[in-house]
Amino acid sequence: MTIPGRRPLNFAGFLACAGMMGYALYVEHVLLLMPCPLCVFQRMATIALGIIFLIAGLHNPRGWGSRVYAVLLVSAAGTGIGVAGRHVWLQSLPPDQVPSCGPGLGYILDAFPLADALKMVFTGSGECAEIDWQFLGLSMPAWVLICFVVLGGFAIWNNLRRA
Repeated sequence: MTIPGRRPLNFAGFLACAGMMGYALYVEHVLLLMPCPLCVFQRMATIALGIIFLIAGLHNPRGWGSRVYAVLLVSAAGTGIGVAGRHVWLQSLPPDQVPSCGPGLGYILDAFPLADALKMVFTGSGECAEIDWQFLGLSMPAWVLICFVVLGGFAIWNNLRRA
């Protein structure tokens, strides 16, 4: 059995990200679970990862170009790992240590300078610590964290291997 080339596997990575975003939108618009600020940033990382996978699939680079895409993909996946990891950590805090709920993401971005807004979002709030959805005992941010780790490893393997 031969392993497919980089191009179809980069497209597969894009489809995985599209599937993640499709499910996130289903949960928001059909199950009516609104995303917290950290969920929104995880979505942004998922979209960035998917776009880079798509461009890598369309470009189908060789040599050093594939290494550039590997770095870009790992950067996007690493950002997602950081945000999802922070979210999982907030969800694991004892109730008495959970930060109080703050204003919504839209208000934060409108009312504060970007650096202050990002600091407030990553500090987290009570709404980010709530667990509204679980599958096999893991919350959605935990599953997103797993997906980012798998997709990041996949991106390294696919784009750094010999063609």
